[in-house]
Amino acid sequence: MNNEDQRIERIKKRVKARQPAGRYQHTLGVAKVACDLARHYGESEEKAQIAALLHDYAKDLKERELKEYVLNHNLKVDQGLFETYQLLHGIVGAHMAKAEFQIDDDEILQAITYHTTGRVHMTPLEKIIYLSDFIEENRDYPGVKALRELAYKDLDQGLLQGFNNTIEFLVKTDKVLHCNTVEARNQILREIYTNESG
Repeated sequence: MNNEDQRIERIKKRVKARQPAGRYQHTLGVAKVACDLARHYGESEEKAQIAALLHDYAKDLKERELKEYVLNHNLKVDQGLFETYQLLHGIVGAHMAKAEFQIDDDEILQAITYHTTGRVHMTPLEKIIYLSDFIEENRDYPGVKALRELAYKDLDQGLLQGFNNTIEFLVKTDKVLHCNTVEARNQILREIYTNESG
């Protein structure tokens, strides 16, 4: 087993100890599809696996714990993110990944940070982690099969559909919609439209 394989196994062991069984199964599912998508689109499978394994590392922290972590570590978050505490696990998880696992690759850390909201000008790795969270094999909701297929046909079209699904769900359930998601959706839509018309 080489050093990278050992590193992955250490991460898996820590994540498994930290997460409830169901969450860990989800994490493994995200890692599997993230590696597949990375291979499919010529991106780093190693980075995809690490980002996927750690994307929900802080997910099970309570509201008080997440907010205290943000304040104690002076993490920069906007008011909307701070108030919608469920979204804080991305930025907190990225900080924990750096502190506990010495992950210093900005691309991996950004993929963890923005896997819940997205953002404008996402990297391919960020898009892969965002989508993998939606389409891993344990997910079962109306439209997931079509989104899985779309993710492998066109990463940007898959991302757009992922944003659309998120926005539709949040509107239907009267939940707060973070501006990053709206801005990311509009930006990727403009890019797709420009590419198609150009």
